[in-house]
Amino acid sequence: MSRRVEPLAGGAFRVVGDLTIRGTTREIPLTVTPGGLVKDPWGNLRVGYSASGVLNRRDFGLTWNTLVETGGVVVGDEVKIGIEVELVRLAEQAAA
Repeated sequence: MSRRVEPLAGGAFRVVGDLTIRGTTREIPLTVTPGGLVKDPWGNLRVGYSASGVLNRRDFGLTWNTLVETGGVVVGDEVKIGIEVELVRLAEQAAA
């Protein structure tokens, strides 16, 4: 659920919302950037947006991990979020 939207430079904006994982809710900010507006071959207007953010899985109580032979761990704490959205406004129907 989004809580607020904050404008950024260049037409971008930040959406801050609640994310719940395994019963734990935290605010997560996503940076949203516009991808452009085009008219498709059928006369519909299409606009695209990309959203990205990062969360720490430990903030949600996800702590399982194990060491590998090379000394690293199997699962990192940082989780990257990426969302691609395309919205379409349908062209008006021509009068018959």
